[in-house]
Amino acid sequence: MTNGRERFLDKAYQVMTDEETRALYDRWAEVYDEELGENEYRQPARCAQALAERLAPGPGAAVLDVGCGSGLSGIALHQAGYGAIDGCDFSTGMLKKAEATGIYRRLFEADLNRPPLDAGDGAYDAAACVGVFSTAHVRPDAIDEIVRVIRPGGFLVIGLNDNFYRSGGLAGKLDALEAGGLLTGRADEHGEHIVGTGLTGWVIAARKAG
Repeated sequence: MTNGRERFLDKAYQVMTDEETRALYDRWAEVYDEELGENEYRQPARCAQALAERLAPGPGAAVLDVGCGSGLSGIALHQAGYGAIDGCDFSTGMLKKAEATGIYRRLFEADLNRPPLDAGDGAYDAAACVGVFSTAHVRPDAIDEIVRVIRPGGFLVIGLNDNFYRSGGLAGKLDALEAGGLLTGRADEHGEHIVGTGLTGWVIAARKAG
């Protein structure tokens, strides 16, 4: 506890099971925005900018905010000009916070490690995965299901911390999808992640072929 409030950031890298992850994020939901704001969480804005450079924002561009959490990433997408944003998350506590933002068309529960997502093939012009892929959280193979719900020619944007990026599992999965011709035009950009912790991160953007 610090200043009478429990801190969760360090704990997010310690959970090992789905049950521990859900319980942590359900508890974290009430103070998530405050704690991330205090530590200058940059990835939502970086990912929204990366998407806007590839897909023109507007009311008709449908974006799935994967692992939407409390809605920080959705707010960044909304501020970038996107008007048709859906969100999914593993934590019901986080989904309640996201609903309170008022910016989502639809919110639904999803376990990315156990597909399918509750969305049709090619339902979205883009998917943004901000802070979703991390040790003991979502596994790299979840990319297959996320790409399924993006239309041919649509875009995938991922924001993740430097530690998980350097572990190589996600990059290797993306390499395989590029080699198989499913993703093209990939760009990996290093930069700020959570400034207050000193942790840097990456924004990865790619286009679904077709």
